Amino acid sequence: MRKTLDRLISWTGLILAAVLLVGGGLLTWASSFVAQNVKDQLAIQEITMPEGDALASLSEADRAALEPFAGDPMTTGDQAKAFADHYILAHMNASSDGRTYEQVSGEFMAASKDPGANPDDVAALGQLRQTLFMGNTLRGLLLEAYAFGMMGTIASYAAVAAFVGAAALAVLGVLGLRHAKKVEAADVAASSRPVPAGV
Repeated sequence: MRKTLDRLISWTGLILAAVLLVGGGLLTWASSFVAQNVKDQLAIQEITMPEGDALASLSEADRAALEPFAGDPMTTGDQAKAFADHYILAHMNASSDGRTYEQVSGEFMAASKDPGANPDDVAALGQLRQTLFMGNTLRGLLLEAYAFGMMGTIASYAAVAAFVGAAALAVLGVLGLRHAKKVEAADVAASSRPVPAGV
């Protein structure tokens, strides 16, 4: 009974190890695919991370987030997030005094319906509205690249965990099968011993 249980558990572990090995391979492929796709899509935009004077007007926190990438071509999700959250958003907030696209759009719509509104003010609000719309659109695209890049990173960690799990289960499965053979050999040896007289 013991050897049967050992074999059953061991073979189950080996099957799970094979499943984890296949899963780890697929996760590795997914991670590689995502990383390459993010790199390719960002590279064709030919965005260079800001440096020098371009960082001077930013807050200390924004500069600190951008300086590790200064002057580099944008090819990673981390760069895309830094550019979106610490460069584009900083300039959008500066130009709109912290107002959102929705707020500026509402002001523009109200001003454009007001017959007494100054046409220059309406035009300026319209331009700011357009700038914020384009900024939000670019930020959304860059943050999506960051999200996909993060999914690729998570997939790579999961692949490592799957490979480690597969190795551990494979070792335990092999040890379990060896133990089952020892139990079987012990059972055979015990059954072949002569029974003492009088028992």
